[in-house]
Amino acid sequence: MWGQGHFSRASATGSVSFSGVVQMDEDTRYDKVEDVVGSHIEDAVTFWAQSISRNEDIVKIGCSLSEVCPQASSVLGNLDPKKIYGGLFSEDKCWYRCKVLKIINDEKCLVRYIDYGNTEILNRSDIVEIPLELQFSSVAKKYKLWGLQIPSNQEVTQFDQGRTFLGSLIFEKEIKMKIKATSQDGTVIAQAEYGSVDIGEEVFKKGFAEKCKLTSRTDNCEENKSDPGQLVLRNLKSPIPLWGHRSNQSTFSRPKGRLSGKLTLDLKNENDSGNPMTFPKESLAVGDFNLGSNVSLAKIKQDQKLIEENEKLKTEKDALLESYKALELKVEQIAQELQQEKAASVDLTHHLQSTLKNCIDTRMKNLAAKMKMLREMRHVSITFRFGNDLSEAIQVLDEGCFTTPVSLKGLEIMWAEYILAQEKIKTCENVNEGNILIAQRNEMQQKLYMSVEDLILEVDESSLHKRLKTLQDLSASLEAVYGQAREGGNSDEILKKFYDWKCDKREEFTNVRSETEASLQRLVAWFQRTLKVFDLSVEESLISEDTIGNIDEILEKTESSVCKELEISLIDQGDGDKEIILNTYSQILQKIRSEERLITTVQAKYKDSIEFKQQLIEYLNKTPSVDHLLSIKKTLKSLKAQLRWKLVEKNNLEESDDPDDSQIEKIKEEITQLRNNVFQEIYYEREEYEKLTSLAQKWFPELPLLHPEIGLLKYMNSGGLLTMSLERDLLDAEPMKELSSKRPLVCSEVNGQIILLKGYSVDVDTEAKVIERAAAYHRAWKEAEEESGLLPLIFLFLCKSDPMAYVMAPYYPRANLSAIQASMPLNSEEALKVMKGVAQGLHTLHKADIIHGSLHQNNVFALNREQGIVGDYDFTKSVSQRASVNMMVGDLSLISPELKMGKPASPSSDLYAYGCLLLWYRQGFMMLARLTSNS
Repeated sequence: MWGQGHFSRASATGSVSFSGVVQMDEDTRYDKVEDVVGSHIEDAVTFWAQSISRNEDIVKIGCSLSEVCPQASSVLGNLDPKKIYGGLFSEDKCWYRCKVLKIINDEKCLVRYIDYGNTEILNRSDIVEIPLELQFSSVAKKYKLWGLQIPSNQEVTQFDQGRTFLGSLIFEKEIKMKIKATSQDGTVIAQAEYGSVDIGEEVFKKGFAEKCKLTSRTDNCEENKSDPGQLVLRNLKSPIPLWGHRSNQSTFSRPKGRLSGKLTLDLKNENDSGNPMTFPKESLAVGDFNLGSNVSLAKIKQDQKLIEENEKLKTEKDALLESYKALELKVEQIAQELQQEKAASVDLTHHLQSTLKNCIDTRMKNLAAKMKMLREMRHVSITFRFGNDLSEAIQVLDEGCFTTPVSLKGLEIMWAEYILAQEKIKTCENVNEGNILIAQRNEMQQKLYMSVEDLILEVDESSLHKRLKTLQDLSASLEAVYGQAREGGNSDEILKKFYDWKCDKREEFTNVRSETEASLQRLVAWFQRTLKVFDLSVEESLISEDTIGNIDEILEKTESSVCKELEISLIDQGDGDKEIILNTYSQILQKIRSEERLITTVQAKYKDSIEFKQQLIEYLNKTPSVDHLLSIKKTLKSLKAQLRWKLVEKNNLEESDDPDDSQIEKIKEEITQLRNNVFQEIYYEREEYEKLTSLAQKWFPELPLLHPEIGLLKYMNSGGLLTMSLERDLLDAEPMKELSSKRPLVCSEVNGQIILLKGYSVDVDTEAKVIERAAAYHRAWKEAEEESGLLPLIFLFLCKSDPMAYVMAPYYPRANLSAIQASMPLNSEEALKVMKGVAQGLHTLHKADIIHGSLHQNNVFALNREQGIVGDYDFTKSVSQRASVNMMVGDLSLISPELKMGKPASPSSDLYAYGCLLLWYRQGFMMLARLTSNS
């Protein structure tokens, strides 16, 4: 089809190639065929086309741009030539993707619509940012007919006719492209066919292009190319029909650019490494070019050069005019300033003349004014300028300084030995050895008691509270004057330096004041002598220079002395003076704080000593009795026996052939009363355990060793939760299978309160773990109780007949979030209160270093729909075991990402579950709101 211009594959891949063409790799399939549609014509051999396979992509791009661009803001700052923007095409006012080719001025720039290939000059306001998902490569590609080039001597008219002819062959027509190579600038070199027509051959036959000659130089074809400037100018003329009036509309959506009438500039591919072609502003804006004339290219270039020079001269003229105006304005301002300075000089001259006439009058008035100020200053105390308040503070610290009581050191030694003796008793497991340690402790206790009395007596005799009040008042008054103190160690050099500075300042001030007094006395003496000179009643004449003296010198000296004293009294202290005062103040404040800490320590020791003395008076040389606890246990044993008997009697009556309902009801009332009495005694037992626990922790650690029968150590280890007097069969329990199928759950009533028993299967190894975990949870709740945000635990007890551990807790029927949201969901105000309480519950646990691990909608309760609490968890499982259960709320997983990655549970994983519960509630609330609005 190509005739003499057609080359074989061997020639295309050999050492000889067209200029600027990148040879195809041997691995690349030769003569690859693409089906494209022509979208824009640059010249007789160069055009832009879109792959038919990307038709849907173009439609999607158009839809996305129509949604995004109208709301997007215009681009501010510099435009990035490598970035893709959205451009508003002037023909159809639709948005297309574009790249900036050239910045023309501050308001206009040349862009290429990358999905079609045409160019246009746009205002910056018509260019907007587009999102990252639209930042991908262009749909349209630039193609060049294989083996052809534009003749270098081609006329403008023939150039435009060539464009028109190529456009008639491929514009918006489906053509096949056989890929031959790719230029360095990205242009695809290809053989184009439309049906059976070889488009390149047709262009060549019409004389609009010539065959490329083979050469060994890679840049030979570049020399034969038309001048880029001429190509752009030729693009100004285009006999191709307007896209807006084409008869055969393509299925592709493209910007309808005019190829005549409205200027369209096609530059080199923007990815080229060379510099883009530049044009004068007038050349780019031309709209009335006589495109049909045979104007020579030389004439066009000459006109462009004249336009550029004219524009340059105009710019220089405007700059010179602006410079002239600025200089004219500056000359006018300088003239005004000179006039003002002249007027000021005249005024100053008049003032000096007037001053010379009234020199004595002026000096005397000025001196009198300064004397008035000095007299006022002498009535005001300026001792603070010399740190007199700091000197007084130092004196207060030195005179009434509180020292460590003599008895305190001996008391601390005795306390240390006493605590060591208590620790030995606490760790002792042998009763005989314990008795020896107790005897030694009691002896130490006697000595400690005497030391305590000595300290109390010594502190009572000292004015400790009065001294502390004095120090507090002193520090408050100093802080009000000097503010924030500096940090630093104690140093006597600071106080010595302050003392030396104070003496120097005092001496300097005394000298200045003495000098002022002497000057004033000389002035008064001069006035007295002068008075005699002008007194006519004096017979002897005293007029002479010796008598009058040098008044100017006397006034000068007096003024100098007065000013110097005023300067010392009024002018702020220098940086060096301020540094000394601030360091001294900081040192004094440190001494005050040190003495306050000592007093606070002594007061704390005094308080501990008073408590020690009061509590040991009763138990001095004897151990607390457990008889009352044993009495309670005995009463409990009797009550439980009666209760069991009544339960047996009730069962016998109910199973008899002729049951007496009244008798059964009477026995039930007795059982209820006995059960209440049992629990009342259990509460008494707990109170007694609490007293003994307090005594064991503070003063008598030997109680668990001496009385193992009461189980005090187990009670202490459980945090006061464990009871050994409660048994499962004493309760009238009702199974709660609907709540859980994993472990036994029963419900009962105690003293009018509905309680829930949670059973845990335990063995020798897990029993201690259950007690330890339940105790930790109970201690966390006990810190704040009602304000803890946790479900309280009432009792923990072990079953004697079965390997079971039971936790007793309050029962809140249908109060968990799951049940509430299923029946009557919380409103936003109620949910806020409930979730605030849940957050407090998690905070309480995390503060106690406890991780819940299994927070979900079934163990979060909303009491009265306004108080949120966090329920307990399975005490037989570790944190990792609790967190490994896949918990769901709706379609949300409560397992945090780090847990899914195998990391250990943490407070963050609890908060993740909390956040999922919030999101689940919000989704449910929004769904309920939609249903309500639809109904």
